[in-house]
Formats: sequence, C-alpha cells, structure tokens
Amino acid sequence: MKKISLLMGCLLVAFWIGGKMLSAQSAPAIRYVVFHKPGPNWQQGVDFRKQPGVQDHVKHYMKLHQDGKLAMGGPFLDNSGGMMVSIEGVSLDEIKAFAEADPAVKGGLLVLEIKPWMVAMEK
Repeated sequence: MKKISLLMGCLLVAFWIGGKMLSAQSAPAIRYVVFHKPGPNWQQGVDFRKQPGVQDHVKHYMKLHQDGKLAMGGPFLDNSGGMMVSIEGVSLDEIKAFAEADPAVKGGLLVLEIKPWMVAMEK
C-alpha cells in the first residue's frame, strides 16, 4: 500500500506545473539529455579542460547551441564527465546523430548515453 501511495504522489508531482494540473491538451515538455563520461582515451589525473580533443568537443556542441537546439550543457566539476540538454522539439534521431558525430566521442575521449527527460517543473 505504501508503494502505491508513493507512486501516486510521484505522479501527482510530475504532472503539477505552475500551480495547476496539466490538462489533456497540455503535456509536459520532452527534452533529451546527453550524458558524457570519460572514454578509453581519457587521461586520468588530467583536468577536463586539458584533455586532448576536449576543445573540439566544445566547438561541436557550440554549433548546436548557436542553432538554437541546445538549452544548456557543461562539465561536472568532479571530472566525471558532463551533460547537454536539448530544447523541446529536437528529435531523438537528431540528437543521437549529432552526439555520435562529436569528435571527442569518435576519438574515444568520451562515451555517451542519451536519455529522454520529461520537464515537469520549470521557471
């Protein structure tokens, strides 16, 4: 019974935006999050800003940002990787093709994982 109550509470929170429940006509935004982790060519003990090929990675994602398709992105400060968040309306196929074309991924500096994300709360 506790599991059902917890699940119902989570669902209620997930569909509560701006102080009102979502109607059938308004659905939450779906975005894609690209998670990057160190790959086989990552140099342990070297700051992420000094990794060979990281500047090409930054330039690659800057293109997506300048095209208005990347909402935000950046590294985790513990040197464990980073993440990028697409804007609403970018397709999984589009973000996957872009992420896989990243020179840092192709060169083995980074590996990636893409997850769909439902934006349940936003400013």
